[in-house]
Amino acid sequence: MEDKGPSLIGALLEQRYRVDAPLARGGMSAVYRGLDTRLDRPVAIKVMDSRFADDKTFVERFEREARSAAKIHHPNVVAVHDQGLDGEHVYLVMELVSGGTLRDLLNERGTLPTPLAVAIMEPVLSALSAAHRAGLIHRDVKPENVLIGPGGIVKVADFGLVRAVASAGTTKSSVILGTVSYLSPEQVTTGAATSRGDVYSAGIVLYETLTGMPPYYGDSALSVAYRHVNDDVPPPSASVPGIPPMLDELVVRATRRDPATRPEDGAAFLVELQRVRAALSLPRMRVPVPAPVSVDETMAVSGASVAAASHASHAGSLAPSTPAPSTPAPGTPVPAAPGTPAPGTPAPWASGPVPVAASGPVQGPVPASGGSIPPSPPPGTDPEDPETTVKVPLAAMSDALAKGPGDEDETVRTDATIHTAPPRHPHSGPTGFPQQQPVPHSATVVRQVPGFSAMGPQGTRAMLRSDLEKVIDSATANPAPRTGAHPVPYATGGVPVQPNTGPQAAAPRPASPTRRLVVLGIVGVLLLGLLGTGVWWFSSGRYTEVPALAGQEQAVAAEAARSANLTPRVTNQRDNKIEAGVVISTQPAAGTEALRGDEVTIVVSAGKPVVPDVRAGVAKEDAEKAVRTEQLQPRFDDGKNVYDDTVAKGKVVKLDPPAGTSLDIASPVFVVLSKGPAPKPVPDVKGRTRDEAFQVLSQAGFEPFDGPAEFSPDVEGGRVIRTTPGANTQVEAEGSKRVSVVVSSAVTVPDLTGRTVPEAQALLGQSGLVMDLGPFSNPSGRVFNQSPGAGSKLQRGDKVTAWLF
Repeated sequence: MEDKGPSLIGALLEQRYRVDAPLARGGMSAVYRGLDTRLDRPVAIKVMDSRFADDKTFVERFEREARSAAKIHHPNVVAVHDQGLDGEHVYLVMELVSGGTLRDLLNERGTLPTPLAVAIMEPVLSALSAAHRAGLIHRDVKPENVLIGPGGIVKVADFGLVRAVASAGTTKSSVILGTVSYLSPEQVTTGAATSRGDVYSAGIVLYETLTGMPPYYGDSALSVAYRHVNDDVPPPSASVPGIPPMLDELVVRATRRDPATRPEDGAAFLVELQRVRAALSLPRMRVPVPAPVSVDETMAVSGASVAAASHASHAGSLAPSTPAPSTPAPGTPVPAAPGTPAPGTPAPWASGPVPVAASGPVQGPVPASGGSIPPSPPPGTDPEDPETTVKVPLAAMSDALAKGPGDEDETVRTDATIHTAPPRHPHSGPTGFPQQQPVPHSATVVRQVPGFSAMGPQGTRAMLRSDLEKVIDSATANPAPRTGAHPVPYATGGVPVQPNTGPQAAAPRPASPTRRLVVLGIVGVLLLGLLGTGVWWFSSGRYTEVPALAGQEQAVAAEAARSANLTPRVTNQRDNKIEAGVVISTQPAAGTEALRGDEVTIVVSAGKPVVPDVRAGVAKEDAEKAVRTEQLQPRFDDGKNVYDDTVAKGKVVKLDPPAGTSLDIASPVFVVLSKGPAPKPVPDVKGRTRDEAFQVLSQAGFEPFDGPAEFSPDVEGGRVIRTTPGANTQVEAEGSKRVSVVVSSAVTVPDLTGRTVPEAQALLGQSGLVMDLGPFSNPSGRVFNQSPGAGSKLQRGDKVTAWLF
């Protein structure tokens, strides 16, 4: 990628993300430390090469992949916060992880101890498992994308980025995109990217952590890709003896060429790795945080580290391209080996970096054949000597680092004398180094100097499918026998070559006279081994360790427990934060020693409590029990109880909040009880006749009866004065329904005007009244006045005074 540092430092992308400092650069992008000015949060900003900004297909794919990656919430996945396009800058905003990468750790330490390699791969596979569950394929699993942050936390970055680049119009359909050392065979041959392809790449990463180098390397990406397609990845112990066979088998199974025979996805691979760790009783190790390599300083790497990194670069590091078969006299040109081109003519396999002549004396011998095996250390030097270094100028690193998809390998040239001390090679002679012939110190030898990628991060690269097919066709036309850990011996270009069968081939070694003693010694060692195994079994071999299952899905955790020779028993428990189906803890706790076959209780989250569905009419005790079962607290409040015509008094009507509501543990839930049918008011029948009043009260569900009559000057006799209980009184459903009806006993005074005494007396007598003559009245006259007047209300027996004339 073109260096855009000076133009971007201090820039504010889309008026929000400030670019502060460069962190890393590659062929397609650069990563900067930045600040989200809106949230005042440090972030990492990946800025893609400007050539992608005008590619609409790429931008759309980039946005979709960013959204997909942002949906993955997992402690081992680098969080994606945002993405955008600002002018010619297509960028991705990610979580900033302070620390280094797995590549930095490998450069620091070379091979990693088995417990540490497993401790790194477990979170890597856990991250892939989460991505695969979400339907996302990484496509570019490699040490550079494995970040190690403070406290040794391991995170995987760049999910889906390769897919976005592959969709760009700047990348031809005939181009294979990816990091060649980690490409699965199906990615090379068909471009197919699946979860099993991620498993293959993760298997290669596991191989590299155990051996310090990938299984395949060569002078060109095509040669490495050829081997992925045509060779079986050897067990790591073929390069580094002592690796446990179970781990060997797992690496071989994960990197099988047939995808159907690999673990299905990251989760399946993780279960198998945890099974191996449990079976080997590997201790849990804290992952050390490596020191990241600055992009602005000259790199000085020890000879051993450079050699290991150069193996990982697939570039045949520091290998001579014009070998010398013998040691000529001083000043005599070095003759070429049989079958090699004349000096100055490029070798037919040299599709990688152009050879560079190193002026000055060459310290030490070089290989006799044009292979990619590093030369042996100079006489008098130690391969582990930190003073034996290769120093590459910053400009050379930047040139190599700037290469992107479709770029050819560039040549790093230097006029300085190169002193190197390569590591022992897995296919070396008895001394640990390849078969070599000396070269005079005064001879000028052509050597290839690896680019920056050979000593640092491995970038995502592109190669033409047509070029790969030519290499495969060439190899098919000249097959070579498959022997050894790497079945096909390869020349610098990666095409198979026939092994040395000439007259100089080594003759069979005669049997040693001490062979019998050696055999007896081996038998003795085996017997001691059997004895030791028995002692181990009866002391610690019967025990296993409870694996760390927290955060895993129930099915994965149960399988991991079985893989650790434990019997899983699953229980569910509510949890406010952990989603349903994910393991909360185990009993015994993770790391506890247990007898093989013992039961381990896996506590699985049932999610947050949910208000239960309680049927109306149940007893309050049953509702209370149902609420407590959900780890909620039942509450009773008379003020919340309601009348209900269908639910008996004291029975449950409903819960508040309603059924199905999600709450935190121990939240209150009110049990609403029925107060029975609602009370009924006594109808108002005042002024009605007795019969009418009785009918109305009966229809309302009451039982009317006659109360003692009463006089009322306002109510006509025979009509209702009042009821007991009174009108509109609320009568409980379970209360008395009897209602006393009080009728008026008043009579109406008739009009006596013009009546004679006998007539007036008779008329008043009909109403129960008595006539009284007023003073000075003529008894034989007629009534001309009365008191009370006509229409007045009196009680029976009352007197009406009449005046006659």
